Amino acid sequence: MEVQLFSEACILSADKKTLGDIMNIQEKSVVSILYKLTDDKGMVLDQSQEDPLSYIHGIGSLIPGLEKELLGKASGDKLQVSVAPEEGYGPHMPQLIQKLPRDTFQGVETIEVGMEFQASNENGETMIVRVEEVGDDEITINGNHPLAGMTLNFDVEVVEVREASDEELEHGHVHGPHGHHH
Repeated sequence: MEVQLFSEACILSADKKTLGDIMNIQEKSVVSILYKLTDDKGMVLDQSQEDPLSYIHGIGSLIPGLEKELLGKASGDKLQVSVAPEEGYGPHMPQLIQKLPRDTFQGVETIEVGMEFQASNENGETMIVRVEEVGDDEITINGNHPLAGMTLNFDVEVVEVREASDEELEHGHVHGPHGHHH
């Protein structure tokens, strides 16, 4: 039995040496994760299902709070991350909710709750607004992200970490099985 234990110890030691070659998440690495996003009540808001989400780390593809917590992790790591609104989709801003006259939407025959439109703010920046309420004379729109003001809870498993190719960095997205296909 002692020989068998010694053999297992040698195998474990060899496995640990191989694990040393695993790449950690760093700026501009391609990362594939499985995740489940819930709110503070435990309601599932989004999840990756069986296909991992792949992204280039450090270029703004993920919300800052999640990206910060993933930095330095490696394939096989599992973590739970709670992201405050300030590091997620920002605080809920009441000034982004407006009531507009129906005739603002000229040329749009049917307006329904949940529809999204592109709008320009006072600085000329384009933003997405959602219809929240439809009245006879007024339409209420909301320019907040649907998850603004919420603490976001992630269960994450890092599936793969690798170097991004020059082409991926140039295009700003991942190519291949879990990324974009040209």
